[in-house]
Amino acid sequence: MTRRHAEGAGPSPVWHRAVISGLVALILGLSAALYAAVTSHDTTPRDALADSRPHRESAAAPASAGTWVGSWSASPVGGEPGTETAGMAGRSVRNVVHADAGGTSARITLSNLYGQSPLTITHASIAVAAGENTAAAAVETMRRLTFGGRAAVVVPPGGQVLSDAVRVDVPRGADVLVTTYSPTPSGPVTYHPHARQVSYVAQGDHTEDATATSYTEQTPYWRYLTALDVLSNESHGTVVVLGDSLTDGITSTVGANHRWTDVLSERLRTALIGGRNLPRYSVVNQGISGNQVLADGLGRPAENQSGLGRFRRDALSRTNVKVVVIDLGVNDILRNPRLPDPNRIAEGLRTLVRQAHARGLKVVGATLMPFQGHPGWTPAREAVREQVNAQIRAGRVYDAVVDFDKALRDPYNPRRLRSDYDSGDHLHPSDRGYRTMAEAFDLRELKGAGLTEL
Repeated sequence: MTRRHAEGAGPSPVWHRAVISGLVALILGLSAALYAAVTSHDTTPRDALADSRPHRESAAAPASAGTWVGSWSASPVGGEPGTETAGMAGRSVRNVVHADAGGTSARITLSNLYGQSPLTITHASIAVAAGENTAAAAVETMRRLTFGGRAAVVVPPGGQVLSDAVRVDVPRGADVLVTTYSPTPSGPVTYHPHARQVSYVAQGDHTEDATATSYTEQTPYWRYLTALDVLSNESHGTVVVLGDSLTDGITSTVGANHRWTDVLSERLRTALIGGRNLPRYSVVNQGISGNQVLADGLGRPAENQSGLGRFRRDALSRTNVKVVVIDLGVNDILRNPRLPDPNRIAEGLRTLVRQAHARGLKVVGATLMPFQGHPGWTPAREAVREQVNAQIRAGRVYDAVVDFDKALRDPYNPRRLRSDYDSGDHLHPSDRGYRTMAEAFDLRELKGAGLTEL
């Protein structure tokens, strides 16, 4: 039975080979037909495809050793006054930013959060500046930026877009030029008003001009740009500092990078070079002047959005964030027409901490610095500040505390800033005061993750 089945019941080997050959021919024929069908419906002109390809040396960065970290960032604050209709149509906007971490590739984030119509960017570039506080680029570093492989991108109202990565060596501590050109009106320009850095504007499309010749207009704003990330071999994560004008560095020297976060980064870098066992983190600044923990500004979307409202966007969503530092609360006391409840402020801060803990992040928080002598100071508001600080120092808010109050107050009158740390308005520090803030920060607190329930 078995032998008869093997010899006479089944198909012959010749028949098998014939069937297989037929199937292969059928598959090849179908593949060719499908290819022809697809290409016959591809109506994109070949010259359009060529125009959308990355510029010379700006192809998407290849996979390589390193970690994506935040090198610079700034929070979107509102819609720039005077741009409600035309936006920046017909002008090249060259933002100058300071790279906190170096890398071998870079990418940027552009925001149209406060735009009321689509923002069309037809040309964007990145380059390392030829020096400090200049619109001129180092020629060999100029790269065209692309978005999904195309030079042009449309950012919807309320939206943002991340560029493709490009190969470019960004040295740590260098100024970086990010330039955008929009040919059409886009409505209010999303901006950061207190940059403490001069940026530039040119009439017409001069996006890839390496010289500064056309960039005759100076501006104290950062426009559209909210982040610069780098593929770094020197940093393994990002420290995000969420704060108000004291973090924004509103009274620090323009163009000098003397915000306390800049000095903190310098300290960390120096300590690592000296062999200390510390995390290799970059530091990015998410300060907004006038920012509060609890209250939003006016408008929809709200300008100067509260710490509670912007925490996910400005802190938790930063690239490879490892630690969050929070310095908020003074404006909840100063800008509240009624006497604020210290427990509400503290509970708002605890809410931020719980959100960070849900992501496994450690949170270091700052005590609120004194401001007697400022027009908004009253004994009752002073009492609120001291009550908030008491909760912070007691460990009832943050995982770890940096005591800015103790570091900067006048030892003879702890309700005031020490005179040499005071910029003159009795609220914001001088450059020396900002340095003292950074020096008060215990770098060891950057270790670990925050998982404790408060």
